[in-house]
Amino acid sequence: MNAIKISKMKFGCRLFMQSRSVLGFIKSPNPIRNLHISSHPFLGLRCANNQTHNHFCVSYPKCRQSCCSSSSKSSSNKPDHIADHSTIFETRPNEKNFESNYVHGGGGGGDSDEPAGKTVVETEMEKEAWRLLKEAVVTYCGNPVGTLAANDPGDKMPLNYDQVFIRDFVPSALAFLLKGEGEIVRNFLLNTLQLQSWEKTVDCYSPGQGLMPASFKIRTVPLDDSKVEEVLDPDFGESAIGRVAPVDSGKTRLWWIILLRAYIKITGDYAMQERVDVQTGIKLILNLCLSDGFDMFPSLLVTDGSCMIDRRMGIHGHPLEIQSLFYSALRCAREMLALDEGSKNLVKTVNNRLSALSFHIREYYWIDMKKINEIYRYKTEEYSTEAINKFNIYPEQIPYWLMDWIPEEGGYMIGNLQPAHMDFRFFTLGNIWSIVSSLSTPKQNNSILNLLESKWDDLVGDMPLKIIYPALEEEEWRIITGSDPKNTPWSYHNGGSWPTLLWQFTLACIKMGRIDLARKAVDLAENRLYGDHWPEYYDTRSGKFIGKQSRLYQTWTIAGYLTSKMLLENPEKASLLFWEEDYDLLEMCVCALSKTGRKLCARGAAKSQILV
Repeated sequence: MNAIKISKMKFGCRLFMQSRSVLGFIKSPNPIRNLHISSHPFLGLRCANNQTHNHFCVSYPKCRQSCCSSSSKSSSNKPDHIADHSTIFETRPNEKNFESNYVHGGGGGGDSDEPAGKTVVETEMEKEAWRLLKEAVVTYCGNPVGTLAANDPGDKMPLNYDQVFIRDFVPSALAFLLKGEGEIVRNFLLNTLQLQSWEKTVDCYSPGQGLMPASFKIRTVPLDDSKVEEVLDPDFGESAIGRVAPVDSGKTRLWWIILLRAYIKITGDYAMQERVDVQTGIKLILNLCLSDGFDMFPSLLVTDGSCMIDRRMGIHGHPLEIQSLFYSALRCAREMLALDEGSKNLVKTVNNRLSALSFHIREYYWIDMKKINEIYRYKTEEYSTEAINKFNIYPEQIPYWLMDWIPEEGGYMIGNLQPAHMDFRFFTLGNIWSIVSSLSTPKQNNSILNLLESKWDDLVGDMPLKIIYPALEEEEWRIITGSDPKNTPWSYHNGGSWPTLLWQFTLACIKMGRIDLARKAVDLAENRLYGDHWPEYYDTRSGKFIGKQSRLYQTWTIAGYLTSKMLLENPEKASLLFWEEDYDLLEMCVCALSKTGRKLCARGAAKSQILV
């Protein structure tokens, strides 16, 4: 993409909707400010060409390529029933103009939160990173709506890297927000929200409502009379390699809620969360995540490949990364839900789940030297509500590498827990996000960072940060990955180093007052990213080589670096993106509601360990 072409016109791009009765319970909590939406129940989208077509096709009389030179006023002969049930997306009058700020080389523009007299001088590397990030911007109907996953001009087979991924856009969104630009993030949130209600079908099966696509692409569709229109084409996993389920971000729904809160906290646009469609979207996601099932644990049960590691790596069950994002999303939703009769029971359910999940993860996922020694002495086959070895973990499961590897003053959350199975691998994102979200206790947070510092050569090496440690090798690699040629030992998801994890690591370090660790990691990345053309990931045990199949000019690598730099320059902004300990959750326990005399949990006995 050599240039970004954004029309100077405002586009009243309307999304045609059809109502469904299932969302009739949604009510506007307050008179909505600056909201272009009818009072009709908002539910989803209708394909203008064919309602059963996989594409999200919305016909816009003024949103075709030819409209760039036409008037921005809406068509006067539009049928009334369409105007009554539409949502309009347009640049808000009080927002900075994206074109002047980011296309023509301007900075954040407008008001600045920088202290008077403070001047931040961008390095050549930062200037180059901003240029590349701007060039990755994707526009829809003249408005910026996201960034490409990668924008390598030399890549002739981009596969799906030429799409906008919901999860991958998060660091880009934060970079723009911290720079003072909210329009692209707002457009992204609202456009992806519309895709939530789109009909999704994979081999004649329709997944539940509330699911969001993993990614979307802007396509140009020819019409009659030599005209064309732009079409949003979402992917809910039906085209994904391996048909992996989009869980972490819907690979969207959890990241979407987290990003929505970040947008509101940074911009102060609280009217956004009051919108009827936004409240509906939050409730749909919560209903999907909190639906009843057969599982006995408060953690989310998912298939293999349902998070950042989206290939077969033996993480099916209850992976830590999903639980930490789930916990964050629940806390975000609780903050943003309108307090009315329609949400009272939902808020209660969220609180109960948060309480149970935090206890479950803190108590059963945590390991340190003391805990490993305890597991080493476990008795098995205990049948009792008083059992110590509740999950019937066999001491022989403790890997030999772990006994000598774990430091005296550190610990971490294991990667997965199921009956008779503990995954002792260190999953970086899950542990970092446990710190950010306060899923782990303050004492555990410090222990995780102590471990990262102590095992710096293993977990950071020449390039931050390892996605997982250690790698699966030899027979274990063949059995668990199915001999995956992309996930060979110390490559890609099997022990590769991912620079995009830098911004989450920076956020966690700032929260815990360990900025020195974050600066050390950023300085290390700066030595190579620019010269290596911003790779997606690095290979080998120390992260010395650019990944064998790594895309260059990877957008979330670029954005992750920029976000880290801006957080370090303005660490006070980090407080808008992380969560402190919620002590009220520690007092809640759904077991207390039981009228039986049985002891159902060990929360009371563990309270002393949690309140640290």
